[in-house]
Amino acid sequence: MSRRLVQVVLLCLGCGLCSLLYAFSQLALSLEQEAARRQGDSALPVRRQLSGGGGAWRAAARSAGCSQREPPERYDFVKKQPLEKMHLAVVACGERLEETVTMLKSAIIFSITPLHFHIFAEDPLHTEFREILDGLAYQGKFNYTLYPISFPAENAAEWKKLFKPCASQRLFLPLILKDVDSLLYVDTDILFLRPVDDIWSFLKKFNSTQIAAMAPEHEEPRIGWYNRFARHPYYGKTGINSGVMLMNMTRIRRKHFKNDMTTARLRWEEILMPLLKKYKLNITWGDQDLLNIMFFHNPESLFVFPCQWNYRPDHCIYGSNCQQVNQEGIFILHGNRGVYHDDKQPAFRAVYDAIRNYSFGDDLVHALLLPLELELQKTQHTYCGRIYKVFTKQLTKSIRDICDRRSKGR
Repeated sequence: MSRRLVQVVLLCLGCGLCSLLYAFSQLALSLEQEAARRQGDSALPVRRQLSGGGGAWRAAARSAGCSQREPPERYDFVKKQPLEKMHLAVVACGERLEETVTMLKSAIIFSITPLHFHIFAEDPLHTEFREILDGLAYQGKFNYTLYPISFPAENAAEWKKLFKPCASQRLFLPLILKDVDSLLYVDTDILFLRPVDDIWSFLKKFNSTQIAAMAPEHEEPRIGWYNRFARHPYYGKTGINSGVMLMNMTRIRRKHFKNDMTTARLRWEEILMPLLKKYKLNITWGDQDLLNIMFFHNPESLFVFPCQWNYRPDHCIYGSNCQQVNQEGIFILHGNRGVYHDDKQPAFRAVYDAIRNYSFGDDLVHALLLPLELELQKTQHTYCGRIYKVFTKQLTKSIRDICDRRSKGR
C-alpha cells in the first residue's frame, strides 16, 4: 500500500514538473515573439518600400518607366505645411474647352509646387470645366476658381471684340485679381513641357523696375511681323508675344506708365482705354499690340525670357531660328494659328494629342513619351518635323526628373 502511495506521489510530482516546464517554455516563446515584433516594426518602412509603398520600388519595377500613380499620402504635405501656390490664369471662350483642359493637364503633370488656376470663361463652359477638373486626380496638387468674362461696363462691347473674343480679358487681370501678387497668364494653346516652377522662378530675377516678362515675337528680323508691318510703336527689334506673360501684379498696380498721350504718367487702369482709342485703327493683334505700345514707352519695366519659353511654329517653319532649343529643347510649346487642330504642323499636333490622350496614373514613358516619339518621326517631311528631337528633349528630362523624385519619395 505504501509502495503504491509513493508511486502516485512520484507520478504527481512528475506531472507537475512537466506543467511547470511547459509554462516556462510558453513564457520564453512569448518574450521572443514580442522582441521579434518590435524589431519588425523598426524595419517596417523598408518592407513598405519593397512591397510597393515607395517610389523607388515603382521606378525599379517599371525598369525605364515612371508612373503618375502615387500613394494617397503623397500630397499630405500640402495640408500639413501649406506652400505658397503658383497662380496661373487662362481665358477660354468658344470652342476652347478641350484645349484649355489639355494645357492645365500639362501644368499638373510636371509641376512641383501646388497650383491655383484662375479660369475666365463664358458662362456655358463653367459646368463642363467643373465636371472635368473635379474629376482629375491629385486634388492636393491644384485648385481652381472660375470667373465670368467681364470688362468695364462702359466699353465692354469694344473690348470683347478686340482681336479674338475675350482675348483682351488678360489686360484686366491685375484689376480683377486684386489679392493675387504674381500671376502667370497663358493662352489656351500653351503646353508645358517642364514644371511651371521654372518659369515662375523668373520672378526672383526681376530687377527693381521690372513688372512683367515675355518672349520676343520673333528671333529673326527678316521674318518679323512688327518690324515690317506694324503701324504703331512696339517693344525692341521685333516686338513681344503675350501668349506667355509672367506678371508681378502688385508692381503693375502701383506703377505709373510713361505714354505718348499726355505728359502725365498713367496707372494701369487709366491707360488702357486711351491707348485703345488712339491706336484701334492701327493695331492688328489686339491686346498684344497694346502691350507692345506700353512697353515701348516703358522698356525698363520688361524682363525678356528666351524663345524656348514660348516656342511657336514661326520658330521652325522658315528654318530653325530659336537656337536655344537645339541645346536644351522646348520648355513651353505655343500652338498658335490653330496648329493643334489641323495638319499644317503635324509635329505640334503630335505633342498636343499625346498630352490630351494621356491619362493620369499611366506610365509617363510608355503612355506619353514613347508614343510621341513615334508620331514625331512621321513628321520629318515638314520643316518643324526635321528637328523633331527638340520637341522631346526637355520632355524627356522632365519625365526623368519626375521618376527621380518618385524614387526618392519626394
